[in-house]
Amino acid sequence: MFGGLLAVLAGIAYLPLTLFAPVSETAPVLEVPSVATPAAAETSLPAYGASGIAAIGYDGLLAQAGTTDAVPMASITKVVTALTVLDAHPISADDPGPAVTMSWADVASYRDYIARNGSVAPVSAGWTFTERELLEIMLIDSANNYAATLATWAFGSTDAYLAAAQAWLAKNDLTTITVVDTSGLDPRSTGTVADIVRLGELALAHPVVAQIVGTARIDIHDIGTVKNTNALIGQAGIDGIKTGTLDTFGANLLFSSSIEVGAETIELVGVVLGGPDHPTINAAIVDLVAQAQAGFREVQLVEAGDTYASYTTPWDAVVRAVAAESASVVVWGDTPIEVSATANDIRLAEDGETVGQAVFTAGQRTLTVPLVLSGDVDDPGPWWRLGHPEIIFGMR
Repeated sequence: MFGGLLAVLAGIAYLPLTLFAPVSETAPVLEVPSVATPAAAETSLPAYGASGIAAIGYDGLLAQAGTTDAVPMASITKVVTALTVLDAHPISADDPGPAVTMSWADVASYRDYIARNGSVAPVSAGWTFTERELLEIMLIDSANNYAATLATWAFGSTDAYLAAAQAWLAKNDLTTITVVDTSGLDPRSTGTVADIVRLGELALAHPVVAQIVGTARIDIHDIGTVKNTNALIGQAGIDGIKTGTLDTFGANLLFSSSIEVGAETIELVGVVLGGPDHPTINAAIVDLVAQAQAGFREVQLVEAGDTYASYTTPWDAVVRAVAAESASVVVWGDTPIEVSATANDIRLAEDGETVGQAVFTAGQRTLTVPLVLSGDVDDPGPWWRLGHPEIIFGMR
């Protein structure tokens, strides 16, 4: 009788425990598809001088040719002048900055640069320009005398400017760039392709400089219409940055170009140094921009609904973990794309519930796509529960 009572009590306890206990967890089986590596980019850079091209947000140079030694920058040096002055005397894109009155020293500088066959813009003692106007005359018209005026106004003397410029270059890790003057007329103002491209990226990152170097022409009082020495502005998406010319070295152009690849806008920054003349390097740069655009690929990483894991419950319900959305990425050439995925263990779950993620890595770029269930995972029901206590209670 006592044994029968125990059996009844055990049965009474067994029923609710079995019927209402949580089911055991089901682990995912990962099914991570790979993404094929795109074809390599094909580039053909000029055989003369030195050249290279990069894209903002992409690691290092995309392509490079010629010497890796530091070579004369010519008037690209004025980009260092602009950024060093703006570091000490910042203005915003809407702020013209303080007024600067031209002196007889500025007139003497003008005459000195003419004697040295340097590029100049007219000046007269008593004329007044804002800081921004001085930057515009220097960068758009490439006037050597206005580079000297700007640096002297900002730091008191050329020597003080040069000390500040070297400090600015060191702070920005442009260790291969050396400046010995404000304009680049001295061939000892030099830099390597890699650091000059990086200098261009810093120029584009400054709102004032980026706006000025992308200006094709501007009217300035007392001087008149100032045309950009960069004849490529507005062609092939080119929106900057700075020309340079030395009779003893050749033609230079630090350039930037906005290109469209799929739904993405990419900002290219490149440089050609030591070309025979500007028409020759301009043609090479237009071709180089076209090569870069062809070298980028928009790769489809995943389509919404693609499977990355599956679950089979102890009661043989099957459900998949799928990508919640489609995703693509723009890569340069044959950049390898790595894929990984994680998914959580589940018990009972609803259609669309987030259970994990897929992670795509392409160079420095990482994209994450949520994984969701493709259906409901419902309770197995009372008859299955009563017949499988060992599974309900995790005994197997």
